[in-house]
Amino acid sequence: MTEHRADLVVLGGGSAGYAAALRAAELGRSVVLVEKDKLGGTCLHRGCIPTKAILHAAEVADSVRDAAQVGVRASFEGIDAAAVTAFREGIVAKKYKGLEGLVKARGITVVAGAGRLAVDADGPAIAVGEDLYRGTDVLLATGSYTRTLPGIQIGGRILSSEEALALTEVPASVIVLGGGVIGVEFASAWRSMGAEVTIVEALDHLVPAEDVSSSKALERAFRKRGITARLGSRFASVTPTDAAVTLVLEDGSELSAEYLLVAVGRGPATADLGFEEAGVGIERGFVVVDDRLRTSVAHVWAAGDIVPGLQLAHRGFQQGIFVAEEIVGLSPIAVPEHTIPRVTYSHPEVASVGITEAAARAAHGDAVVAYEYNLAGNGRSEIIGTGGIVKVVRVADGPVVGVHLVGDRVGELITEGQLAVGWEAHPEDIAPYIHAHPTQSEALGEAFLALAGKPLHAI
Repeated sequence: MTEHRADLVVLGGGSAGYAAALRAAELGRSVVLVEKDKLGGTCLHRGCIPTKAILHAAEVADSVRDAAQVGVRASFEGIDAAAVTAFREGIVAKKYKGLEGLVKARGITVVAGAGRLAVDADGPAIAVGEDLYRGTDVLLATGSYTRTLPGIQIGGRILSSEEALALTEVPASVIVLGGGVIGVEFASAWRSMGAEVTIVEALDHLVPAEDVSSSKALERAFRKRGITARLGSRFASVTPTDAAVTLVLEDGSELSAEYLLVAVGRGPATADLGFEEAGVGIERGFVVVDDRLRTSVAHVWAAGDIVPGLQLAHRGFQQGIFVAEEIVGLSPIAVPEHTIPRVTYSHPEVASVGITEAAARAAHGDAVVAYEYNLAGNGRSEIIGTGGIVKVVRVADGPVVGVHLVGDRVGELITEGQLAVGWEAHPEDIAPYIHAHPTQSEALGEAFLALAGKPLHAI
């Protein structure tokens, strides 16, 4: 093998991998980045960015339908699926080109190929074909893959999120198996574009990881939009034909639609990459790390979706930067998992940070106070035509431990919630600060005021 050396070798060019590479290069380290596909990973090419582009197109469709309500004359003539695809691909191409330029400008060596971890007496390295890229440190950031369920084969009219993005038409009808973030976002977009949508979720609520109040608010909004949700329902079998898919549930009921989307989450991409052979600890497919993202092998680190926890691009960014700074001795602050903001970009959006009211009560008992503000009282929300809630959870006479939002565009508000939870702020600390009028952020201000004992508009 031909051996090459660098200060840092990164396996995987997704959110965690390229963030680590960019930060390490900025700190003066030589970096090799190994990627078998395209820089940007799932988020840029098959996840966050393309799905949000489709959701924006769906939002525009809804706005055109509702234009008469605000005095604008417009007519909705349908969806040009090819044009939506071109819009989506144009966004992705522009971001991809920008990322390639940034990586090149930082002097990072990009190696195209499938890499495997190799560890010997000389330390860790990544093998790519007949080349060995040895680093003083190696970062594993190989991302995730789309899960399916036993008895379900992706193909034809049975889609994963990747096949759903590749559709050249708007389905007439879809069954979405899984009511988590991915399933809810696709269901929302397809409904806005005219599809009949049924969500089948095994648990009792949509977005079941969220606070129950958020789940119920989303369920109400989806019912109003004509999206059917079969909650607490498990599938028994799936039968595809040339024209449709039939899903049989455990209770014996049958559902049929033009397509079935399997949206049951993503798994860590760690198999057959040499991790276990090199001595890296693996549990349930995830790489075992300590609180500094070190694996069980010296100078081998892991970040992103292969590390247990939230599978979010911004978590990957943060962890990649963290590893780069830790390697050079900057001793970065480890961000607690519960302070990472979470957003579901459906219509309406769901956003949260911190812990749910139920989790707070499990930890603190009766010393928990929650306040829920209805967006119906918020002027800006009324203007843009969204309903929803703002819920803030605090420990009595103590800090804010959770912020939970439902409503269009509330994802833009969650950073304030992150600061409140991350800095363990008391509502009394936040209440004196002014929220601009009229903005949706005022709804958060109202909740903080109420929990500080001085509600403005609440009765």
